[in-house]
Amino acid sequence: MQKGIYTLMITPLLENGFLDEAGLQKLVERQVEAGVHGIAPLGVTGENTLLTDEEELKVLEIILKTAKGKCKVVPDTCAASLWKAKEKVKAFSDLGADYISVFCPFFVLPKTDGLIKFYETLADASPVPILLHNSKDRTGVELDPPTSAHLAKHPNIVGIKDGNKGLDHLAKLIYLTKNDDFCVFTGKDTTAYPLICFGGAGTFSVAGNIIPDVMKQITDLALSGKTKEAETIHFKYYPLFEALRWETNPMAAKAALNLMGLPGGGLRLPLTPLSQEKTIKMKEMLMKMDIIR
Repeated sequence: MQKGIYTLMITPLLENGFLDEAGLQKLVERQVEAGVHGIAPLGVTGENTLLTDEEELKVLEIILKTAKGKCKVVPDTCAASLWKAKEKVKAFSDLGADYISVFCPFFVLPKTDGLIKFYETLADASPVPILLHNSKDRTGVELDPPTSAHLAKHPNIVGIKDGNKGLDHLAKLIYLTKNDDFCVFTGKDTTAYPLICFGGAGTFSVAGNIIPDVMKQITDLALSGKTKEAETIHFKYYPLFEALRWETNPMAAKAALNLMGLPGGGLRLPLTPLSQEKTIKMKEMLMKMDIIR
């Protein structure tokens, strides 16, 4: 799998709550122009669980049509059952997704053997390569490094998007899979630079919605061994990386895009907009970083 930055794309919504198709196309064009390595829609940042199945397919269809193969497209699936996950994987594959990221099955709290069978069975059935997606805060289930390393041996499981911020967790995972054809990505902007420095493949990035060119620069520099240059940029934007996790993702990302005059739009209940206090602070931060004037 190609290393680098994959932007965790928001789903722009109109005032009436419907999908902003023109806005989504505009956001995708901006990503392509920035040269990101991939676009990752339908994750937490894309409000996946608040979209209908039909809307998920429409989002993916628009992104694939707009990107025109100029970057990889890696949608997320979020399902508690193997049956539903298989259905989503087939639908996304049929539309033309390059890879598919698969959340741990949420709510049901499977044992380790159940997780292994879930992923291996899904990977056997998938026409395109699968990425594991570890996000215990969202699913209640942790993919520990030994389990991920076991799954890395499967020929159709090519990597992981790991939301665990612990560098010992990530370092152990990289160590255990160092001899496999398997990419370890972080799902947090705060750990993107350090992860690459100790052998990681890149990042699935919320900040990519706001500063895709900057995130590409950081990952390109770090992956090419120019760590000091990458470090300087990483430190400059670190406050923004933290701010984009204010309250609940994607509240801050959408607020930032709206402040930039881009189609972030609103959120669907039970999610609500970023608080006024935090929105003011976000505006001040964006101005200080010369993202807006």
